Amino acid sequence: MTKAPTPLRFGLLGASWAGEHAIVQPARERSDVTVSAVAARDPARAERYAQTHGIPAIASDYAALVSRDDVDMVYVGLTPSEHMRWTIRALEAGKHVLCEKPFAMNAREAESMVAAAKSNGRLLLEAWHYRFHPLMLRIESIVASGVLGRLRRAKASFHAPIPKLEEAFRWQVALGGGALLDTGGYTIHILRTLLRHEPTVRQATSVLEQGIDVRTQAVLVFADEVQAEIDCAMTGETLYTELLVEGEGGRLVVNGFALPQWGCELRLETAAGRLVETSFPTTTYAAQLDHVVKCVSGAARPSTGGADAINNMRVIDAVRSAAVS
Repeated sequence: MTKAPTPLRFGLLGASWAGEHAIVQPARERSDVTVSAVAARDPARAERYAQTHGIPAIASDYAALVSRDDVDMVYVGLTPSEHMRWTIRALEAGKHVLCEKPFAMNAREAESMVAAAKSNGRLLLEAWHYRFHPLMLRIESIVASGVLGRLRRAKASFHAPIPKLEEAFRWQVALGGGALLDTGGYTIHILRTLLRHEPTVRQATSVLEQGIDVRTQAVLVFADEVQAEIDCAMTGETLYTELLVEGEGGRLVVNGFALPQWGCELRLETAAGRLVETSFPTTTYAAQLDHVVKCVSGAARPSTGGADAINNMRVIDAVRSAAVS
């Protein structure tokens, strides 16, 4: 009889909404993943979170969680300002890490995190959950197929309503707030992934409110002079994500690329006709967890993290610099 594999045991840093959706919920649907413990800045919050989600243990603090023997992988769901510190602490404690985006506050921090993963021989992934979903794989295959002809233009937009609350880190510069580090990371990441080159920043502008960029727009230039635009905002009335890729032979428009489980539409227009697709199975979070499990077992190579995470932060840094110059 074949022995069943030991479940991948997660420890959650932060009692967050993101952790609930990224780890807790999809883990319930699998026999090879479990959540062992959670830690939060407020122990009472961690206790409520554990009771709500059936997590068996509460660590007294972040340091206690990353050193637990019943944790194989740490999910870092803290404010961006804490990502580098606790990712490195977890890696040094011998844990694999799935770190929420933005990966870090800047590229320099990202480089330190990736170096720690290499020196400790552990897996480090950035939680670009959309990246692993069947919709994104379909988008990638269309662009790579050449059906659009020589690419000329692309644009990625992500607007989201972020309530202006005192405790919301996205409204605090020191904690890693702002549209560029939040929704903007998606727009840069999907363009880099599809166009398969690192861009230069031609121009960028930001709308500031109390020192926070509530909207940032930029023009990026990729290899072969493909001009791409990003438009990210955190003051939209509704969640809105859209991708456009145009070539000499056609155009691809995707609405809802970041969270297709909440509704999406892919439209491909070429000389051969018009194709519309709206149904894609699973959630982005379930697809991400599946990828994580395969990477830990050696069945797949990581699609995020490493050089990808560093390069995405480099573009974010460049856009930020261009917007204030």
